[in-house]
Amino acid sequence: MHYTGTIYRPPFEARSLLLQVTTGCSHNRCSFCTMYRDEQFGVEPLEQVEADLQEAREYVPNVTRVFLENGDPFALSADRLEEIAVMVHAYLPKVETIAMYASIKNVIGKTDEELKRLRILGINELNIGVESGLDDALSYMNKGYTAKQAVYELNRLGAAGIDYGANIILGCAGAERRHENAAATATLLNETKPYLIFTGTLHADPGCPLYEDMKNGSFVESTFGEYLDEEEELLELLDLKDCYLFGLHPSNIVRMHGNLPEDKAAMLELVRKRREQLAGRLDERPARYGEGAVLF
Repeated sequence: MHYTGTIYRPPFEARSLLLQVTTGCSHNRCSFCTMYRDEQFGVEPLEQVEADLQEAREYVPNVTRVFLENGDPFALSADRLEEIAVMVHAYLPKVETIAMYASIKNVIGKTDEELKRLRILGINELNIGVESGLDDALSYMNKGYTAKQAVYELNRLGAAGIDYGANIILGCAGAERRHENAAATATLLNETKPYLIFTGTLHADPGCPLYEDMKNGSFVESTFGEYLDEEEELLELLDLKDCYLFGLHPSNIVRMHGNLPEDKAAMLELVRKRREQLAGRLDERPARYGEGAVLF
């Protein structure tokens, strides 16, 4: 298989075939992200995609799930995605789902009919960086859309039958607005009904604007206690059915996962137990290493 640049995938795509159809990220301006800073967005030639599928057929002919790479392949036109999906099914006829990273901006450029057509072709379970339901947090993170736009576009996906996971960043509105951010984000999620919520806490590496703001003190990261406040309130306010919460990213203060609403009480109890475990340290800010992993 042919890959260029650094390849990223969600943890739950570990058994998926990774098929590169783009390089970099079409937006590449989020304040907290360094993943594709040194890569220009590009489109892989269909000839290369076909060559990769020919190779995949030799080694994993029975694969049932494909994850398109890289940063946001849903930026491709509906016609291009359709060509890729048809090719996937031709070479790998047992594939049921073609998933990928996507952004709200990617959805804006597609009609309702195009979305329905893509769903028929097996494109589903998009992974979308929603981050927050608070407009000024979205603006500060340079996401390029408002919460109202996010709700509208996510509901368009739902109407087309396309499931999606929503990535949420705890602490992205700052400590003083943690309660407001939790409430606004819960409202957005309750209105759009993702099949999955992927949580992480705010962290930044050298090379992005947020890192500089945190370094010079213009953005102050939440403490352990403030992160726990926000997560507890978010969980309490979520009113979702058939939704899986994935909170196992290493940046989380509480590592947990479960189904909503069945496991909500148990996950809230884990947050409260972590608060007890960190008694005396709740005013500290997390020390971190790779991928924002928290050192306790």
